[in-house]
Amino acid sequence: MFGDFPAIPAHRIPQELKARPRADMQQISISRLGQNPPEVYQLAPGDVLGIYIEHVLGEEGEAPPVHFPEDGDQAPALGYPVPVREDGTLALPLIEPVRVEGLTLSQATETVRASYIDNQILQKGQDKIIVTLLRRREYRVLVIREEAGGKEHVTKRGTGDTIDLPAYENDLLHALNETGGMPGTDATNEILIIRGGFKDARNWDQIVAQLASCKEDCQCPPAIPDAPNVLRVPIRYFPEQVPQFAQEDVILHTGDIVYIGSRDQERFYTGGVLDGGSHLLPRDYDLDVLGAIAEAKGQVGSGGVGISQIGNRGRTGSTGMNASKLIVIRKLPCGGQVPIEVDLNRALMDQSHRLVVQPEDTLVLKYRFHEELYNTALGLLQVNWLIR
Repeated sequence: MFGDFPAIPAHRIPQELKARPRADMQQISISRLGQNPPEVYQLAPGDVLGIYIEHVLGEEGEAPPVHFPEDGDQAPALGYPVPVREDGTLALPLIEPVRVEGLTLSQATETVRASYIDNQILQKGQDKIIVTLLRRREYRVLVIREEAGGKEHVTKRGTGDTIDLPAYENDLLHALNETGGMPGTDATNEILIIRGGFKDARNWDQIVAQLASCKEDCQCPPAIPDAPNVLRVPIRYFPEQVPQFAQEDVILHTGDIVYIGSRDQERFYTGGVLDGGSHLLPRDYDLDVLGAIAEAKGQVGSGGVGISQIGNRGRTGSTGMNASKLIVIRKLPCGGQVPIEVDLNRALMDQSHRLVVQPEDTLVLKYRFHEELYNTALGLLQVNWLIR
């Protein structure tokens, strides 16, 4: 019995009160978090080109200016800086804007040359035009990480980084690499990519508030939809639930938010014979009741009957029988709770009695009557031995 309510034996609990083994899950392929860059760089708004056009941007016989970029993976650029505007065009002297969005550098060079020749500003065969890439376009992304990231003695890091990702490196994989790598084991089992603006988020908050206010005390909590334009990328998943997101979904743009939450709520609690406390559950493997008691520095099973300790004056160590009655108080999805009884002595030998611990479980370890009676008698016997 647990209080005034009967406790369900662990080997008889219904399937809906059990959790699926986390060992069945598999790790997502890291390469799915990145993008495949094109073989040749394609121009887009935000790029800055180095352009030299003799008699237009540069005088005859004058060497074009040379720019050495700070990024080691980019070649030096020649010419005067000209940005690709938001409409995908270049503003050049003496001609109408030239559209270069989606073109390679070679194609952009020929397009610029053709525009000057068609406008009879330059003559074919006598034009000297150089178009190079001076600075790649960048995308500014906010990355919020609430996990400790593998740092010792840190339970919740709570950092936010604003990073600039260059073109074709503006994906989830590079954002994680710039801010500490893959999520640690104390992070939630998913990464959120949040898009959209203030108005969308405000409308979503109102919908969630309305759903929450409709809940009755005897009902399960209503299903809360995701905020608009939110992509959930799982770190681990069950084989029949392979994530179906596309490569375009993990490409980040200016204003996007990458959010990694902390698993600080995935805890179990201990009491009774065990020291009271809260303990974080593992993310990637299951923890049964025996492992949970060991995690709480409790003892399972008896190392002896205690007779060897009689008369060992001044020696430390536990004597008697360890507690074997474990009550697991498990919360139900729709509110309420159910007590589950585990016989730890049977759990040592029978896998069906090793209940897997779930988040929000409370483990209360108690002595059975015969265990407490035995320990009391053993204590009296030791006292009698000492006063002889």
